[in-house]
Amino acid sequence: MINELTTLETKFSVEELRRDFPILLRFVHGKPLVYLDNAATTQKPVEVLNAISTYYREHNANIHRGVHYLSEISTFEYEKARGKVKNFLNANEQKEIIFTRGTTEGINLIAHGYGRKFIGAGDEILISAMEHHSNIVPWQMLCEEKGAKLRVIPMNDNGELMLEEFEKLLSPKTKFVSIVYISNSLGTINPVKHIIERAHALNIPVLVDGAQTVSHRKVDMKELDCDFFVFSGHKLFGPTGIGALYGKAEFLEKMNPYQGGGDMIASVTFEKTTYNALPFRFEAGTPNISGAVGLGAAIDYVSKLDFQSIQEYEHELLEHGTQILQAIPGLRIIGTAKEKAGVLSFVMDNIHPHDIGTILDKEGIAIRTGHHCTQPVMQRFQIPATARASFSFYNTKQDLELLGQAVYKVKEIFKA
Repeated sequence: MINELTTLETKFSVEELRRDFPILLRFVHGKPLVYLDNAATTQKPVEVLNAISTYYREHNANIHRGVHYLSEISTFEYEKARGKVKNFLNANEQKEIIFTRGTTEGINLIAHGYGRKFIGAGDEILISAMEHHSNIVPWQMLCEEKGAKLRVIPMNDNGELMLEEFEKLLSPKTKFVSIVYISNSLGTINPVKHIIERAHALNIPVLVDGAQTVSHRKVDMKELDCDFFVFSGHKLFGPTGIGALYGKAEFLEKMNPYQGGGDMIASVTFEKTTYNALPFRFEAGTPNISGAVGLGAAIDYVSKLDFQSIQEYEHELLEHGTQILQAIPGLRIIGTAKEKAGVLSFVMDNIHPHDIGTILDKEGIAIRTGHHCTQPVMQRFQIPATARASFSFYNTKQDLELLGQAVYKVKEIFKA
């Protein structure tokens, strides 16, 4: 049946790609796994699993400070991974790539290193109503410390940002804009290029949260022209605990270090410490070396794919899944933006999302239920939570049909 899904609109075989992901072959509760929780984390191809295993079996050593062979090899592999991130993002220089534990740490690093230094009392920071908690809480903490104010771009009932309100919020008081590219709970694709251009017209720096973007579409820092961009490796078919921050060198050079410790220093005395050059001044302590190697392998894997074809195929899945769910009585999709990625969040009359997720799990279907770390989004739509199915290029139309069948079973159980 999967063979039928290799369509003229796509330039890859879904069946062949699925073979690269061993976990997709497993059974859950006696049923073939249908993995529809990709917005939470993506599965890992054999290339990534092998790269991590090879690192630990053949190269494991600490980096940068060792003169022995294993340390030199580990350092080479770690810095090679940085170069892969630089090329993947089309950044100007390798020193503009900072390894982090993920998107959350990247945003906190900017809030600390840039925000604490350049944002003060009376200044305003602009975010949107659909941000992940990771792009809300660090700025709230900064505002509380500095006496600054957090302003929020509202959204309409479809889950689209109200750009006319964004224009009104921009002012001489606005000192920073931090915006999500694709909403993890709604799937909305925001017009970040336009937002960046308008902010830059007033000399306001912009951070883009790309966590939900990097596995679905090509990103280009030179074309986008944001000042900071953050993403997580595990959203890009890589390991957890590793991510990257891109920052324009002109900004990073002015920022204070996020943490103090080893490798971020040039010299230390009890009287004074001088900091290392970019990118090392923002990478204190022993890093996640194997994670960086795994991320590099993930980038190698996705770089062989055609992102335009991925977008087209995932849009087919979105349309197919939307039709299936919309046909189910008593079900409402939350997030119906015109520009949308592969996320289907929904609620059902008189059935809690957690109950939906529990029953679907017994059918071998993995979805996410809850507020998805976007409680203000839930408050905007006056709901406690949603059930969220999110997909990737290794999903099939059959996966979505099985989802629909399982949702009907939920209705039968609850007699809804």
